[in-house]
Amino acid sequence: MTLDELVSEEKKLKSQKTILAVFIGFIVGIAIYSATNKGFLLPVILLIFSFLIGSSYSKNLKGIQAEINRRDPVR
Repeated sequence: MTLDELVSEEKKLKSQKTILAVFIGFIVGIAIYSATNKGFLLPVILLIFSFLIGSSYSKNLKGIQAEINRRDPVR
């Protein structure tokens, strides 16, 4: 990928940050509701799922930023 493509990919990921946060919040809300209604397995699964989504987003963003910094140290 060229530097311009990497920068545009970084901007795209940053613009998806709010949508991802709302989605994770929705999943956590369902997990909390399920936990208060005597559920155990569903909240654990949902919390692990939301953690994995956030972790993969963070890894992708950090990887792209590292590649941009490696190619263009002035930026």
